[in-house]
Amino acid sequence: MQIFGNQCYKEHVTLQIFHKAGLNSAKFESLVTGVWEGNYNFFCQGTRSAGESDMKIVRVLWWYYFSKLIEFMDTFFFILRKNNHQITVLHVYHHASMLNIWWFVMNWVPCGHSYFGATLNSFIHVLMYSYYGLSSVPSMRPYLWWKKYITQGQLLQFVLTIIQTSCGVIWPCSFPLGWLYFQIGYMISLIALFTNFYIQTYNKKGTSRRKDHLKDHQNGSVAAVNGHTNSFSSLENNVKPRKQRKD
Repeated sequence: MQIFGNQCYKEHVTLQIFHKAGLNSAKFESLVTGVWEGNYNFFCQGTRSAGESDMKIVRVLWWYYFSKLIEFMDTFFFILRKNNHQITVLHVYHHASMLNIWWFVMNWVPCGHSYFGATLNSFIHVLMYSYYGLSSVPSMRPYLWWKKYITQGQLLQFVLTIIQTSCGVIWPCSFPLGWLYFQIGYMISLIALFTNFYIQTYNKKGTSRRKDHLKDHQNGSVAAVNGHTNSFSSLENNVKPRKQRKD
């Protein structure tokens, strides 16, 4: 009964992961469409300056903000399941800060220049949750060699966001400059944390790390990516084999 229950839960988690990938794909598509229809300016886009297209962006960004609340709740699930090793500084900082920052964004600057980071982040999350979903399929695990490239993509996202935000500082529009300066500083903090994560995970331990990484894939355990931890892999690690009955 316990094994059956764990199997059902793993299937439920897998469906949730693919569902998150689909939601992020829909957000990415809607943001790109709204930006295209509103003829948004890459260098600087003021708030409330594109009419109906702005309202479309606002509606999508509200869903984006709500998704940050769901992601933040993962921390509480880790605590309840006593998976304290998964609650890292990067995980807590990334989720808690994003949730709070986007509350302010949606109340003061819910459109305009705010679109860029959310669009890139939605695309990265499509790749990340697709990776998580595929990692839950045993036959796919040997082919999941591209985990580190997701983190590289995230670092690239931060750099591109800084570049695009700096354009708004150099060629200002009606978007508040204070928000632009804050975003540049926040992106720098994420670059520092994610670079440290990348070095600790992929470079510092060299060959031994690669062996452990291969072993994790064979066991169905996938480590944190992009400040997130795969709930499926944590379940796999918590499942204990049952002893055979002798009667």
